[in-house]
Amino acid sequence: MKASDLKKMKELEAENAKLKRMYADMALENQAIKDLLGKL
Repeated sequence: MKASDLKKMKELEAENAKLKRMYADMALENQAIKDLLGKL
């Protein structure tokens, strides 16, 4: 593997981790909204 390939892989891993955090945050927010709406 070339150094440029390793760099790209690290960038993709970082982006993937960021997207996973975003998804987790949105899923929690979505569940909180559903819980609130269920109490109305």
